Amino acid sequence: MLYKEDKEYMDHVGQLIAQPRVQKLKTITHHIYSNRLEHSIHVSYTSYKIAKKLGWDAKSTARGGLLHDMFYYDWRETKFNKSHAWVHPRLAVRNARKVTRLNKVEEDIIVKHMWGATLAPPRYKEAYIVTMVDKYWAIKEAMAPVRKRMAKRRLFHRKMLKS
Repeated sequence: MLYKEDKEYMDHVGQLIAQPRVQKLKTITHHIYSNRLEHSIHVSYTSYKIAKKLGWDAKSTARGGLLHDMFYYDWRETKFNKSHAWVHPRLAVRNARKVTRLNKVEEDIIVKHMWGATLAPPRYKEAYIVTMVDKYWAIKEAMAPVRKRMAKRRLFHRKMLKS
């Protein structure tokens, strides 16, 4: 994967990715066709590249993006009194604190990444990046099989037109 070759990015999050509690996210399905660790790395690395390009706090963006969905239940099966959109960021920040010390930007990224589905907007600009990138990857991951089918159809139609 491209992110592993980015030395600066890996300096920021490599030790976190290696943590057993973070690795456990590999075992949890997320957005139907991916796992939670894969999703978190997609969000983290994409957000990091945007923050870096803008000259913002790329390190906090990478770390907050990686830990934004650090919860271990299947939201389709486990129910709470409040919505999943409100509960899981609070569980994620609590779990992230067990793995590493967080700064205020990283905490805001984790707690506010569901803005849009929740009312409280992010306090820091880096959290807006992760919020939007998270939505992008959620749609991209959930739509993966549809995109594959559409690509196969286009290929089939191109072959038919040539014959």
